[in-house]
Amino acid sequence: MAKKPAKDEIKAKVRKTTAKARKTVNEAVHDAEAIVEKAKKSATDAVHDAENAVQKAGKKMRATAEHAIKNTAALNARVIDHAETNAKEAFAALRKIASASDVKDVVKIQTDFVKDQSARSVAQVREMGELIAAFGKQALDSLRGK
Repeated sequence: MAKKPAKDEIKAKVRKTTAKARKTVNEAVHDAEAIVEKAKKSATDAVHDAENAVQKAGKKMRATAEHAIKNTAALNARVIDHAETNAKEAFAALRKIASASDVKDVVKIQTDFVKDQSARSVAQVREMGELIAAFGKQALDSLRGK
């Protein structure tokens, strides 16, 4: 027949098992706390990175808006210059017509004016297109950080 363990032996085994269990639980709690701290730090870093990205994007948008305002002013100034040139040429043609001696001269003056104005309009439209394209490229470059 097997010998029954003594009461003291049982108590000792219980104490030993309890101590092992406590140690395992303490290690698990410590590991869990370390994981939580690491996750908190990672989340905090992610928030800071997001804040920095938003600030950087805001700065780029402000710079792009400032360029857009300057570019719009430049375009408006060129449009006014073109209108002034066109008006001066039209008045010059009218002065020539007013001093024309016959209908043949009037027709020639008008024909020349229309031909010159057409060429001028094409050049002005080309210039405006090139300015707009350059301003668009500049805006994209500033958004890309170039």
